Amino acid sequence: MRGMKHYVNGVFTTTGTAFPLISPLDGSQRGTVPEATREIVDAAVRAARAALEGPWGAASVEERCAYLRRIADGIEARFDEFVAAEVADTGKPRDLAATVDIPRAIANFRAYADLSYGRPERAYHTRVPGWSGSGEALNYTVRRPLGVVAVISPWNLPLLLLTWKVAPALAAGNAVVAKPSEETPSTATLLAEVIDAVRLPPGAFNLVHGHGANAAGEFLTGHPGVDAIAFTGESATGSAIMRAAADHVTPLSFELGGKNPAVVFADADLDEAVEGTVRSSFTHSGQICLCTERVYVERPVFAAFTAKLAERARELKDYGPMISAGHRDKVLSYYRLAVEEGADVLAGGGVPAFGDARDGGFYVEPTVITGLPEDARTVREEVFGPICHVAPFDDEAEAIRLANDSPYGLAATVWTGDLSRAHRVAPKIEAGIVWVNCWNLRDLRTPFGGVKASGIGREGGEYSLDFFSEPVNICVLI
Repeated sequence: MRGMKHYVNGVFTTTGTAFPLISPLDGSQRGTVPEATREIVDAAVRAARAALEGPWGAASVEERCAYLRRIADGIEARFDEFVAAEVADTGKPRDLAATVDIPRAIANFRAYADLSYGRPERAYHTRVPGWSGSGEALNYTVRRPLGVVAVISPWNLPLLLLTWKVAPALAAGNAVVAKPSEETPSTATLLAEVIDAVRLPPGAFNLVHGHGANAAGEFLTGHPGVDAIAFTGESATGSAIMRAAADHVTPLSFELGGKNPAVVFADADLDEAVEGTVRSSFTHSGQICLCTERVYVERPVFAAFTAKLAERARELKDYGPMISAGHRDKVLSYYRLAVEEGADVLAGGGVPAFGDARDGGFYVEPTVITGLPEDARTVREEVFGPICHVAPFDDEAEAIRLANDSPYGLAATVWTGDLSRAHRVAPKIEAGIVWVNCWNLRDLRTPFGGVKASGIGREGGEYSLDFFSEPVNICVLI
């Protein structure tokens, strides 16, 4: 068994009561994790503050970007180790971790190094009649780091989403205190080892492990020494963090939950739409905030689409477990609720039997249901598991209305063969990102985030760098 460690002020430590790290693949204990005390969190925040007043705060943008590139190289050099740790923590298929999670983490550091190094500054000449001198002033803008940034990352894409925040925060010159999910601490610990090996100044990056409420997460987000909070996770936790941050008016960047719709028009390539919906509903067993849980299909192709989707769901074999026994039980409770609410279960709806060690893990079947009204809890509430509800619509206006009838607004997908319709419908859907004839195709330079209960602010490219820095206008009379 492997033990995780905190990383505070350039030193690894196991201070705190250890709790077990459980494998979602078979339910066995595969390690231990130290629970950070309030004192450990306070030490991490103080170390971050000291780093800003020391060598890290004095580092130039060129020096910061060089560190980011060395961190990327360090992850790449230990690529297989990172993949194995991600698979062991999350249970996701190895191909997914090896082609998405770890490569994206490497890309995050390199992308923000490139963006930061080449970022332009703005300047304006201003006429000021009546003032002495030339009657002109030069106004230019510089950006300074926010200070100590708390980064709270989730368990579904542990390294990808951690580095999605850590990389731009460091690039902008902040010092970071990171707390990964207590369910998935391994790749965060490996990242700390890489950062230690590249000799990032002590305190510039700190890592504390532990739970959220009444524990490390709450100690960190409510700490008066934290200057900004970047969080990805469920909406209820985001609300709790907002309350904790309110006393200090701490800036927040939130990417929260979703109940994402897919809209399939009759003119779409049906087979492509089915395969795309299989990906968007069942990748990582539905444990991605961008996954589709509501599918609306134009009535002429509703029966054919639904039959094909259910068939493909029944054929799926290489899928991972839920992250924990508790989350498995939550998802299964929604499977039961769907039946109680009157759903027709076309595929799945239970627990698979493998006849091997996986039967001790936390698996549920990919599930397709239909027949529920739009006010059913299963249609309204985020399940965060491999389930989608399919319903018909009759015209474009109804499709848009159904897609928008949700408290969430993170992502959506439109399937159509009519490009004019795609351009007409996509902007009317209340979501932070809308894919047309694809899903989860991302450019790191573009804005990412949600509306309504799905988040505050945007991440990605210049948007992340803007959040993690404060613009300062300097006016010089010439």
